[in-house]
Amino acid sequence: MRGEESSDSESGRMEESSVRRSLETLCQELNMDEQTAAEAMDNFTAIWNTYTLEGEVVHWLACALYAACRKGSTPTVGKGLMEGNCVSLTRILRCAKLSLIQFFSKMRKWADMSNLSQDFRLRMDRLERNFEVSTVIFRKFEPIFRDMFVNPQGCEAPRQPRSRKHRRLPCHISDVFKFCWTLFVYTKGNFRMIGDDLVNSYHLLLCCLDLVFGNALLCANRKELINPAFRGLPPTFLADGCVPQSELPPCVLEKLCELHDGLVVEAKGIKQHYFKPYIQKLFQKQILKGNETLLTEMLDPQNFIENNKAVNREYEEYVLTVGDFDERVFLGADADEEIGTPRKFVQERAASQAAAQNQQVEKCGSLAPSTPLTGRVYLKEKDLLVTPVSSATQSVSRLQSMVAGLRTAPSENLLQNFKSCSRDPTESILARVKTLGRTFKEHYTNDSEDTPGSHIDFAENRWKLAEILYYKVLENVLVQETKRLQGRDMSVLLEQDIFHCSLMACCLEVVLFSYSSQRTFPWIIKVFKLAPFYFFKVIEVFIRSEEGLSRDMVKHLNSVEEQVLESRAWTSDSALWSSLEVAGNKVPTVEEVSRNCNTG
Repeated sequence: MRGEESSDSESGRMEESSVRRSLETLCQELNMDEQTAAEAMDNFTAIWNTYTLEGEVVHWLACALYAACRKGSTPTVGKGLMEGNCVSLTRILRCAKLSLIQFFSKMRKWADMSNLSQDFRLRMDRLERNFEVSTVIFRKFEPIFRDMFVNPQGCEAPRQPRSRKHRRLPCHISDVFKFCWTLFVYTKGNFRMIGDDLVNSYHLLLCCLDLVFGNALLCANRKELINPAFRGLPPTFLADGCVPQSELPPCVLEKLCELHDGLVVEAKGIKQHYFKPYIQKLFQKQILKGNETLLTEMLDPQNFIENNKAVNREYEEYVLTVGDFDERVFLGADADEEIGTPRKFVQERAASQAAAQNQQVEKCGSLAPSTPLTGRVYLKEKDLLVTPVSSATQSVSRLQSMVAGLRTAPSENLLQNFKSCSRDPTESILARVKTLGRTFKEHYTNDSEDTPGSHIDFAENRWKLAEILYYKVLENVLVQETKRLQGRDMSVLLEQDIFHCSLMACCLEVVLFSYSSQRTFPWIIKVFKLAPFYFFKVIEVFIRSEEGLSRDMVKHLNSVEEQVLESRAWTSDSALWSSLEVAGNKVPTVEEVSRNCNTG
């Protein structure tokens, strides 16, 4: 027995020695500081001695290193303390030969085994969500770019002359492709509320493409960069292949929305309130060089190399200190390996989370019935009619059409209905809506347990749509109830605070769902402090009163009903119990239920 114990002990020491060598090799490649390396080794050893770790040891070491890296902070000149130790997740994964998708899977297990903090877990959730959105967006970026510009693939860029005396060569199309994507991910990273939002991120991408396209048209008439078949070309270009230098850069945002599933109002809002002011700021800081007034000349030979270097440098700093995941990985030749089967991942995860409202269509892959000719197996990605982006934007478009032409106020007909009541509820209804609006916007713009706060502009937009929908549905409810009750006084219904709060919550739930928000049920009833039981009672009324709801919206509300019926209505503090008591119904005890089941 002693001999066996000695052998096991020696084997354990050899294994630990091997693990330490693997960690040392990894840390040397990353130029990791000793403190972080020691903490990672201590944490790894504790987990290794407690759990069975399947797969390659170096992959688990990468998880331990990442967790240790993210705990500390690094002092910097002029910027105080930076989060982390300036070693990016991308570098860790490259050195450990671990794909992003494998990392997310292993990191979730590591967080459980290590009992990592809730803050760290939320950080991982946001990082994974951001990655999913970026994966979907990049798959849209490539075909849109090829639609606007000549195909960057298969063209080698000419080498820049080493001597500074030589005139700089014009930028190549492959450089423009990479510059446009890097500018997009850098800009997106500076708007935290946009990064994990599919609809907003997509419209930000269209803004970037619009800016770069305008610069290309005015860049000494670089005709060879432009796809002559692009349907957004200005008439002057089609006539003689040139655009006067004195002209403002042409805006093709509307055309891009028309051709590629965008929403003009949303895209223009992103451009006006976020993108354009931010690009102006980059010019003011000399990160971008060119015509600061027109936001042009970025691609001109005298500016492009510096602009490209500056944007990449700034983005690298962002990745090291805040972003973790370097989204330029999509541009690399080894993107598939580094990300880890991205196409399958997008279909199975990004499509379900970033465009949840399209789950049923995603299963069959097409709006057409699944047959040997239309089945997903036989179609290329570009041939599918529905994508996560088109699904999300179509859902928002449907919502906007439901409220088109209506105001954020009761209609004249609704006001007349109010006045016909024995007690006019107009004043109390308007006051309640105002209070609910303040509550919603306050919570929507503040960080919650699992989502970062959004910008007030987005909160205002979501509230505006919900408010219009609320008055529309309320009017429809009154019309239906008046017919059903044969003209009886509606005062009692209109004075019920719970009814109005539940109806507004239902409207907001539909709006948030349409925008693929992470703040879906039960977020809104927590914000309004509504009992799930009361919210449940309004859903059927809402669906019956609004004919414009899409099939996906109805399915989502039905899933909320199921959640309430399955669990939320039966909690100890549920309003259901008091409602049963008021109704005079005797609630059976657990013993009675068990006895009946046994005798049956």
